[in-house]
Formats: sequence, structure tokens, C-alpha cells
Amino acid sequence: MPASLLPELEEVLQRGSPGRRAEMLKRITDLFLGGADQFAPEHVGVFDDVIGYLIAEIETQALAELSRRIAPVPNAPDGVVRKLAIDDDIAVAGPVLRRTPLADADLERIAETRGQEHLLAISERPGLTETLTNILVRRGDGAVARSVATNRQARFSPDSFSKLVQRAKLDGVLAERIGSRTDIPPHLFRQLVLQATEVVQKRLLANARPETREEILRVLSQVSEAVGATAPPRNYDAALAVVRDMQKDGRLNEAAITGFARNEKYEETIAGLATLSAVPVETVDRLMSGDRSDPVIILARAANFSWDTVRTVIESRGGARGTSTQAIEAAKQNFDMLSPATAERVVRFWQVRPGI
Repeated sequence: MPASLLPELEEVLQRGSPGRRAEMLKRITDLFLGGADQFAPEHVGVFDDVIGYLIAEIETQALAELSRRIAPVPNAPDGVVRKLAIDDDIAVAGPVLRRTPLADADLERIAETRGQEHLLAISERPGLTETLTNILVRRGDGAVARSVATNRQARFSPDSFSKLVQRAKLDGVLAERIGSRTDIPPHLFRQLVLQATEVVQKRLLANARPETREEILRVLSQVSEAVGATAPPRNYDAALAVVRDMQKDGRLNEAAITGFARNEKYEETIAGLATLSAVPVETVDRLMSGDRSDPVIILARAANFSWDTVRTVIESRGGARGTSTQAIEAAKQNFDMLSPATAERVVRFWQVRPGI
């Protein structure tokens, strides 16, 4: 440390205002960063002591700036980093929690005692241990669960994986992120597929690794067969004749489907969707006979239909549990998240493999 800086440093430490402390902190930090890759541990220890004194009485903005600057440094002063990591303000704690080396015991203590913003920052760290992920999965909210599931370097215990799969029942985004992991146990992956909504199932299928795609197809085939076994048979001959005539005249379009649904013409609605999508009517009937609204969403997205049409078709299925207010809101969320390209890939699966 330059000798000329020492008298001023001593004065600031003893009598300096927060503003002077912040200015001195910036100068000392500049000095540290300028030679951090060459400093021996004892040198870093000196900076640890000095910076630790300076930040004892300093504004949050200066602390946040310090955290941002030293977070990428592998040999950042340990004591300073620990003080920053436990700060209540996430602008201060966040940068070091996300990437700066910290002892597992310190991280576990922070994860057990701090709020969701701190947990979210920890979830983004590379190399998370099973103990840390256990805490994050147990204490974290939806955003934390999604984040840690996305972290490819995080290690999960079987119990944590099981809890995430259970939470994914109500969180399609989480289900997709868990399903894309290569380390998920096979039996939990199967459970994830079985409990997922139709939209999420198809997204998992569209994005699956080749070695797992056949397993998903087999599971979905079993589900479809079970649904088909309970659905009452319907005769679509008359409805198909109507919609095919409309198709020849150019009148089979989104407005026609909306009209069928609004007037409770179920057979014509199914026949129209099947004809427009080139999916066998028996397949569309089987998919639509359940409580889930996902098949409607997929077919409509592939055809570039609006949400108003989707909602009308969903609500036309009298008695279905999928028409509650909560179910409609969930369907709207799935509709907004599903891209036309993904929907088209799913429809192509139905066209080629009508038993799915």
C-alpha cells in the first residue's frame, strides 16, 4: 500500500464521514483489484482488515458497488465477502452470493435464515451441493425452485428431486425445467410426464433427448388408451360431411369453429378441428373427452387461432372440470406460453401417430 495513503487512511478510519469512507473504500478497492492476481494470502488479509473497517459505517450504495466489483475475484477477502453475503439488502448480498467463493457452512446458514431474494441468488451459484439444494427446494418459492432446477451444476438428492416433481404438478415451467435435466431418476421422470398437463407433456416430448423420447411416447400412449377406454363412442359421419363441404367452399375457418362451439355443436367442433389440423377425428375426440384443456390449446395454437376462440371451445365442453375460473386462467397462461412452432410439432406427432 502506498505510504502516502496511510496517514489519510488512518484519519478516515478514526474520524471520517460516511462520504469520505466511501471515497477511501473506492481507492482501496482499486488498489486491491489492480494486484489481486499477484497478492499472497497475507496481503489479501491486510485488505480484508482495512476494507472490513471501512464498511462498518457506510451507505448501502457504496456496499453494493463494492460487492459488484469484488464478486468475480477468486481470492476476494473472506471476511469482507461474508459481511456482504449476510447483508439484508440483496443489492449488496446478491453479487457475492451468485459467484464469489464462500464456505458451504456460510452458504447453508444464509440459505436457512434469509429471504427469497437471497435464496434465488444462491440458486444461481455454480457447483451447488446436495445439502444446499435440499435447503433451496424446501424453503424456496416458485422462482427459486425454477432457478435451481435450471442450474446444470447443481447436485440433487433423490428427496429433492421428488419434492420438485411434486411441486411441478402446479407449475408447468418447473416441470419442463426438471424434465430437461439429464440426472433426474427414471421413475421420477415418468411421474413427471404422467402428472403434467397435456401442453407440458407435449413440450417435454418435443424437447426430449432421443433416448427418452420413446419412453415419453409409450407413457402418453398408455394415457391416451386409458382416456379412450372411458370415453363414450360418438358418430362423426354427419359432422364430417358438413365441415368437409365447408372446407371445399372456403368457409371452414376460425370463425366457423367459434360458431360451432358457441352453439354447442360438439360433433361439428371436433370434426372441424380435426379437419383443419389433419388429425384423425377419433384422436381429437379422445383428446377432447377429458377434463384438460390442453388439446384445444395445442390445436388452436397450431392453427393460429386467438385466445377468445380457445376459451369458447373450452367452455363449450359442458360439465368439464376444466371450465372453472382457475382452470380458465391456467389455460390462458399455457396458451400464452405455447409457441405456434411447438404446437405444430405436437400436431405432427398426432398426425403421424394417431394413437398418442
